[in-house]
Amino acid sequence: MTVDRTRTLPSGPRQSVELDRDEALRLLGSVSFGRIVFTRHALPTVRPVNHVLDDGDVVIRTHEGAALTSRAREADGSGVVVAYQADAIDPDTHLGWSVVVTGYAHLVTDQEKLARYRDLLVPWVQRTMNYAVRIHPDLVNGILLTADDRAPVADSPTGDA
Repeated sequence: MTVDRTRTLPSGPRQSVELDRDEALRLLGSVSFGRIVFTRHALPTVRPVNHVLDDGDVVIRTHEGAALTSRAREADGSGVVVAYQADAIDPDTHLGWSVVVTGYAHLVTDQEKLARYRDLLVPWVQRTMNYAVRIHPDLVNGILLTADDRAPVADSPTGDA
């Protein structure tokens, strides 16, 4: 794989606008892919996963040997603290959004809900995923990366208006 070094960053000012909770969750629900962050051996671990948003909670599917499955099982019902991040940022313009939710992850044990999540969320990896983890977002942070329309317009190089 080679890196294309001919691309340059887009010109023009940018701004980062904080999103309210509802808008951040709406955007999170508009994509199906993100990253789960949890601790493993006292260090941060990040895994790419697909998700669905269900009643404001993030749901992902896991498998028996997954580190997150084990961590959630060890939490004895109290849940394990995780962060979940998803975004949609244009690689050319660098504009878009990013959302991070932080909360407690719990294994889903209700068989009806597990069956429902199996129908709603098809894993993108070739592996048996018999478990689901539900994350209730206690903290929701989102930003919109946008062009700064408030920036002054530069005069033309010739000085003409």
